[in-house]
Amino acid sequence: MNVRRHISTAALAGFAVLGLLAVSACSASGGTGKEDGKLAVTASFYPMQFLAEKIGGKHVSVTSLTAPGTEPHDLELSPKQTAQLGESDAIVYLKGVQPAVDEAVKQSGVKHTADAASFTTLESHGAEVGGHGDEHGHEGGHEESHEGHDHGESGLDPHIWLDPVKYAEAAKGVGKTLAAADPKHEADYEKNTDALVKELEKLDQEYQDGLKNRKSDTFITTHAAFGYLAERYGLTEEAISGLDPEATDVSGSRVKELQGLAKEHDVHTVFFETLTSPDMAKTLAKDVHAKTDVLDPIEGITKKSRGDDYLSVMESNLKALQKALGAK
Repeated sequence: MNVRRHISTAALAGFAVLGLLAVSACSASGGTGKEDGKLAVTASFYPMQFLAEKIGGKHVSVTSLTAPGTEPHDLELSPKQTAQLGESDAIVYLKGVQPAVDEAVKQSGVKHTADAASFTTLESHGAEVGGHGDEHGHEGGHEESHEGHDHGESGLDPHIWLDPVKYAEAAKGVGKTLAAADPKHEADYEKNTDALVKELEKLDQEYQDGLKNRKSDTFITTHAAFGYLAERYGLTEEAISGLDPEATDVSGSRVKELQGLAKEHDVHTVFFETLTSPDMAKTLAKDVHAKTDVLDPIEGITKKSRGDDYLSVMESNLKALQKALGAK
């Protein structure tokens, strides 16, 4: 009897160990965040991370595929990141920004994915390089600006987050996706989405009011990231390098054209951004006797950023634009 009792006790202990191993294996391989009760959300880069964190609140654990300070457009995923993507409860990304992420999401098999681009309308702003925006766009300028750089098959501009109105539309879609992935907290996701949309509506109003009385409509920047923002507030963006933030070979004719535009529109500032080299902006600024300043496309937050989140950096961008355009 005693022997049988000892055997059953040992067996029970063994089963307990096996059970613990099984639980820990599920936790390690599943990567769902369910061990802490949170929804595991993978975001492609900072603007998507911001949406997921603001809308998800305390119910989500958000991981970004793009490290702070890294230029997101040319991200290559590691095998570990690809595996992590497939283990997510939900994915928030923006198709057309990071081709490697677009392909990995397609292959991931994750049911709840939010493509922010699908919640609003996209337009082509690439034609400014070689022309003066869509209204005077030169054929061929669009193709030139995409050489060696993919913004999706259609060549549409993905920088929707720099327009508070379009970003709010994306926020609503992300909110619905998180609610579908975690119905138990649907009411909280709706509440958080509404709060974020109100903040973005306030930001939109600040831009409308802040840019109302301005001397000039035209601004020059290295990277054509601000097409939606320009369109929203009646401005004209003239970009040195088009949609590719790391393009280095700009034609002499484009430089000459920008010099003429700067003189014509009384441009005294050439903008560059925090994550890429300011060399082109500084060279052009010197040529046209202008100064340089930062207009941040908010693709990541670093110590150099003029603010610690999307909203504060957008407010810094507004101040920079007001100063450059002579707004009162």
